Amino acid sequence: MGRCFLVVLDSVGIGGAPDADQFFNIDLPDTGSNTLLHIAQACAKGLADKGRNGPLHLPNLDRLGLGAAVELACGQRPPNLLALPEGAWGAASEISFGKDTPSGHWELAGAPVPWQWHSFPRAQPVFPNALVAEICALTNTSDILGKCHASGTEILQKLGEAHCRTGQPICYTSSDSVFQIAAHEQHFGLARLYDLCEKIAPRLHAMRVGRVIARPFIGQSEAFERTNHRKDYAMMPPKPVVTNWLQEAGHPVIGIGKIGDIFSGQGLDISLTGPDFELMQHLQNQVNQAEEGSFIFANFVEFDSLYGHRRDVAGYAWALEWFDRALASLLASMKPDDLLILTADHGNDPTWPGTDHTRERVPVLCAGMGTKPLGLLRFEDVSAMVARYFNVIPKGRGGFFDERCCLSKN
Repeated sequence: MGRCFLVVLDSVGIGGAPDADQFFNIDLPDTGSNTLLHIAQACAKGLADKGRNGPLHLPNLDRLGLGAAVELACGQRPPNLLALPEGAWGAASEISFGKDTPSGHWELAGAPVPWQWHSFPRAQPVFPNALVAEICALTNTSDILGKCHASGTEILQKLGEAHCRTGQPICYTSSDSVFQIAAHEQHFGLARLYDLCEKIAPRLHAMRVGRVIARPFIGQSEAFERTNHRKDYAMMPPKPVVTNWLQEAGHPVIGIGKIGDIFSGQGLDISLTGPDFELMQHLQNQVNQAEEGSFIFANFVEFDSLYGHRRDVAGYAWALEWFDRALASLLASMKPDDLLILTADHGNDPTWPGTDHTRERVPVLCAGMGTKPLGLLRFEDVSAMVARYFNVIPKGRGGFFDERCCLSKN
């Protein structure tokens, strides 16, 4: 038996979601959003030449079927992604009513979200007074800063100085079901920020708010910047997921990136964290060294956190090309019986108005399954694909994949 590597390229959507009109960035529906296609089009027009240049160059992803998956999802082939697929490729749609990290990852792992997430209103008061009072009691402050929908980087420049002066945490949200708390690592303290998030998280989870996120930052006035010490406090998935299924069957399960946070550490033997360049080394090490029968579940978040939300098309294109170059080494190091699955959890079109995620289909690209079209899939089918690879019965509803395809290389 080989190893299975499930790698989530956070926010690398490919458009075409049939229900995109039900999701919004401010007042604009997500209809027509397409992260990968629009980045490729911008690159082809010379509109993304900062830090890189020319058409989007993703030869390894394209050979696995990325360009074909985009065309399947939305009917358009991206410029310069014209390769004949050599992998197994498809496009998956989400049924959970969300376009956020927990919804996407939980459903990919076999547990669609059975409830409606709570999102905070844009009208004042954004946060209930009782919640604000509880945070003030925990921090021994008279108030909190923010109390609004905001871009995480912009709010630091706006309120960072006031935070350092008053000690009041900066609390903000987005269209996702999330409560974010930003605090200075020195003036407020990193351990204190984590303690605050851990203590307030149960209160938010009871409201069906999916995540409390610690957003530490450093710097001085007009030069504040986030650090890599972000930490997510997510709700528990509604039922056991593929990591639990495999762990119970005796398979080693390794999480890379924020997988441990997303699944509250459930079903993981080891959790490896760090910025994306370190995560790639962790993943390469696992490809080189992981024992037979291991499942490695990785997330690369910086497509989303550094470039999608900031609507940085050139930066997003650079990150995709960086990943593609690293992918060549991963593929060369795989053993004959290994399976690599590349997918995403939602979209975050950097050409789209607003700063929030976009509702899109996601690619499903496989190396180690031969060359075949997988067609239109459900997110849950990814968990079924992983389970069947290990001869474990899927406990989700992802049977569609098994009916349409098989794991043979023929």
